[in-house]
Amino acid sequence: MAFSAWRGIAGIIHPTLRPGALEEFIRLLPEGIGVLPLFTNIRKGTREEFATVMGAYETQIALLAEQGCDAIHPNGAPPFMVHGLKGEADIVSGWEKKYKTPIFTAGQNHITALRALKVKSIIGATYFPGEINNTFAQYFRDAAFEVRCMEGVDVPFNKAQELSGEQVYAHIKHHFLKHGGADAIYMLGSGWRTLHIIDLLERDLGVPVVHPVPARVWEFQKRLHVNEPRTGYGHLLATLPALP
Repeated sequence: MAFSAWRGIAGIIHPTLRPGALEEFIRLLPEGIGVLPLFTNIRKGTREEFATVMGAYETQIALLAEQGCDAIHPNGAPPFMVHGLKGEADIVSGWEKKYKTPIFTAGQNHITALRALKVKSIIGATYFPGEINNTFAQYFRDAAFEVRCMEGVDVPFNKAQELSGEQVYAHIKHHFLKHGGADAIYMLGSGWRTLHIIDLLERDLGVPVVHPVPARVWEFQKRLHVNEPRTGYGHLLATLPALP
């Protein structure tokens, strides 16, 4: 038996048990959109772990599809980006055919948001250290974006939520200026608590910021045919451009 919500149901699968992103997502959604949240249990945040969790995601997708969600969002960009742009698209296409429900990943959502904002070049920031950032950068290059940098903060995976907004702001601003700017700033990952610096970055650096939480709120609104702008969380959510 499936339940209902009067403006539609958003199914979302979070990759970890980290608090924060789900609460932010629900607070920013318009009234009347129901949320069915499920979780996988990624713990280490390594490439090896990311490559092994598709089965866990599919189990939760099957349950959300059974509940009649209007769209399903398997959240967590890295577990899909490590499969590459085409590999991710093949996985999602197979799930959509099997479960007969629209599905979009975090990476697909971010690409869609950047295209809706007419972005050609990005400065990327993550909370992942090391070479995996090259994989993230290549994912966006394969989607035809110029990636001027994809710079990670060196922080333990289970501590990303403890980074201050001031630390993240300084990290992004430093690399934005170092690399000569770009059409937009891209923030990979929902682990950090950084909604409050989006407007500040946009004002100071003069370009839009694509942050995972407002981006998924934007796309769910569009997919559910809802149109309620929110100010204070960046240009994307304030203007609600059409899905490209």
